[in-house]
Amino acid sequence: MQWMLETSMHIARTVAPALLILAVATAGEARVRPRKVATPAFTTVATNDATKKPALNSASKAGSAILRAQILLDRAHCSPGEIDGRYGSNTRLAVTEFNLSHGIKAGANVSVATWAALNKDVAPVLVPYTITAADVAGPFVINPPEMADKAKLPALGYGSVAEELGEKFHISPALLQSLNRGVALDKAGVVIQAPDVSRPPLPKTAGMSIRVNKQRTTVEVIDRAGVLLASYPATIGSVHDPLPIGKWKINGVEWDPSFHYNPDLFWDAEASDKKAKIPSGPNNPVGSVWIDLSKPHYGIHGTPEPSTIGKTTSHGCIRLTNWDASELAKVVTPGMPAVLEK
Repeated sequence: MQWMLETSMHIARTVAPALLILAVATAGEARVRPRKVATPAFTTVATNDATKKPALNSASKAGSAILRAQILLDRAHCSPGEIDGRYGSNTRLAVTEFNLSHGIKAGANVSVATWAALNKDVAPVLVPYTITAADVAGPFVINPPEMADKAKLPALGYGSVAEELGEKFHISPALLQSLNRGVALDKAGVVIQAPDVSRPPLPKTAGMSIRVNKQRTTVEVIDRAGVLLASYPATIGSVHDPLPIGKWKINGVEWDPSFHYNPDLFWDAEASDKKAKIPSGPNNPVGSVWIDLSKPHYGIHGTPEPSTIGKTTSHGCIRLTNWDASELAKVVTPGMPAVLEK
């Protein structure tokens, strides 16, 4: 029995250190074993690659191909709204409008024929951009939610450099940062990768009209022959403030408008709300431009929240991103027909 005990103790003394060494070695290997690095969903090289032509639809995952399609659609005046690299509702609308205007029978999907038409635009879609001193100069302000507090500010400017650059390049600030990982967007002189969203000017011809479609949630520019010249996703009315269906006209355009808040015109106003004049700026409730309609109190205008376009409701007016509203404002003229339809 003593022999067995001594033998067991000897084995334990011999094996335990060996197991300890093995455990330490295994832990060390675990620490140095290279980890698999996930491929970024968005890269400049992949986004600029015109040879890749994957079929895209509502089931497609966010990635460089969708980002490329969105930028090309934007440049073709079939706006996807805020560029976010996802195949969401606004992108489906833009693809549908682009396909229809080019006689492509692909509905809301990007097909080989869609890519062929989009890729006729051969310029790179992501390009280097050097952040300027003007970009970071500000002033940047927190946009308060209450109208009374907004009215106290001298102007409703951008809240950050990222927001300002997002509007400049028609892109979600989060996606812009993702494209430039580890890069400070608020430093002058820094070079970033950004969408080239330079649009050729829309032709300004006699017989043009504006068509607002409630069901499709789009604003369209149509020429005399009924050809689509531009399409923009829009937020259009609500149950409480429905779109005023009918044939109206453009009265005129006001750039950098102030906003006259009248709680009597808002069903959701607080009982304590008072009339207020809200200063101009891109984060003004009607954005950077107001296109006045002949229907009193109604217009087509910008927004301080481009990511919400087409996904929320309005108080009866037609809301676009600031950049889409600005492009539209440059082609409308007083007296131009504006047809608001179901």
